[in-house]
Amino acid sequence: MAAHRKPRQRSIGGPTVRTAATLALAGAATATGFDGTGHADPQLTPAQVKAQVDKLYQQAEAATEKYDGAKEQADAAQRRLNALHDETARRQAELNSARDALGSFASAQYRDGGFAPAWQLALSNDPDRYLDDAAFAERAGDRQAAAVSRVREQLREIEQLRGAARVQLASLRSRQAELSRQKKTVTDKLAEARRLLARLTPQQRAQVTGDDGSAPGRASRSAADARQALAQAGSGPGSVTAPDSRAAAAVAYAYAKLGSPYVWGAAGPNSFDCSGLVQAAYRSAGISLPRTTYAQIDAGRRVSRSELQPGDLVFFYSGVSHVGIYVGGGQMIHAPNPSAPVRLAPVDEMPFAGATRVA
Repeated sequence: MAAHRKPRQRSIGGPTVRTAATLALAGAATATGFDGTGHADPQLTPAQVKAQVDKLYQQAEAATEKYDGAKEQADAAQRRLNALHDETARRQAELNSARDALGSFASAQYRDGGFAPAWQLALSNDPDRYLDDAAFAERAGDRQAAAVSRVREQLREIEQLRGAARVQLASLRSRQAELSRQKKTVTDKLAEARRLLARLTPQQRAQVTGDDGSAPGRASRSAADARQALAQAGSGPGSVTAPDSRAAAAVAYAYAKLGSPYVWGAAGPNSFDCSGLVQAAYRSAGISLPRTTYAQIDAGRRVSRSELQPGDLVFFYSGVSHVGIYVGGGQMIHAPNPSAPVRLAPVDEMPFAGATRVA
């Protein structure tokens, strides 16, 4: 009778299972990007890329305006700190002169055989200790007491200046920290936008950024186009004119900067962000505007969209994070984003938030 043997089972760790596991892990790695190739990213359409890039640019611009504001405040804090240091140095020099004068009087008294307590006060290595004791000044003569009083006041003023400088230094460091935070936000958003745009063909990128020339008013204009548009928005028959010479000068400046690159944080003369272009345009007209969109919208009289005239500032998005200069005919000049230079564009291409007349 033949022996019945139990069939030998394959080890669970055998080659077949190992092969299946290897294939499964390889598939998982490909799907999750473990191999570093990032195959998990979905294939976005140009329209989807445009929507994401536009959102990133808007977020970057909002951070840019905060950066511009923080930089303006940091620069002001630095100027105040420098002024405090200069004033402290001037007061210290005056104090040294006053002490030298007291020293001269004290030397004369010493040669004459007398050394009044007032001179001990002035020449002490620890004058504050003596100055806190009014009895010394009271025993000095009228002239010496007045000199000592001046030294006391100068010491007090210097200490106040040093205290103010410490406060200002803390403010400066806070502003600088805010600058760093906003700079990182801007650069991160712009890097993500560049990554998305890099996935498109050159033709698709041109369509997404509006620089293919096929969208009227969106592509950057040549100098001849700019002159023609300026003439149309200028003093021709039936055209809309700027309300005054300063607004006209600002519009002319904006036209002259068509094609200039967008650089976040820049305010001219060769590159701009949106509020930097507006500030530079009105500076050329002799008007000083704040640096940020948040402040620029309150820099003049609010006007409705139906009242717009060339030179008016037009603002966009609920956070008032973008601005352009209205030039008539439903068009504005603005610095859009890093993928497009300063250009003419229709006012209705972005959500309208308000308008201000500066001049």
